[in-house]
Amino acid sequence: ALVLGLPGLEAQEAKDECAGCVEVRAPIVGTFYRAPAPDAPPYVEEGDRVEKGQVLCIIEAMKLMNEIESEVSGIVKKILVKNGEPVEYGQPLFLIQPL
Repeated sequence: ALVLGLPGLEAQEAKDECAGCVEVRAPIVGTFYRAPAPDAPPYVEEGDRVEKGQVLCIIEAMKLMNEIESEVSGIVKKILVKNGEPVEYGQPLFLIQPL
């Protein structure tokens, strides 16, 4: 039998490993994209340093591309969603260790 993981369980485990990390959550329902275009490099990789206001990803909703920005300056510790995956409102997308 196929057992599906509970949404958010991996995120919770990752958050437990990353004490003090800030979760960047999806502000809308849509499709998660790590890069501005299919042939472009991702906005960020795990281990990258980001500044507050820096674009982390895009969520496409109803053909609109919504840039999701970091709320803090820090290090991207974990990317919790794969490119092209659908995301729910409030779903954790990234864990960032504030600096």
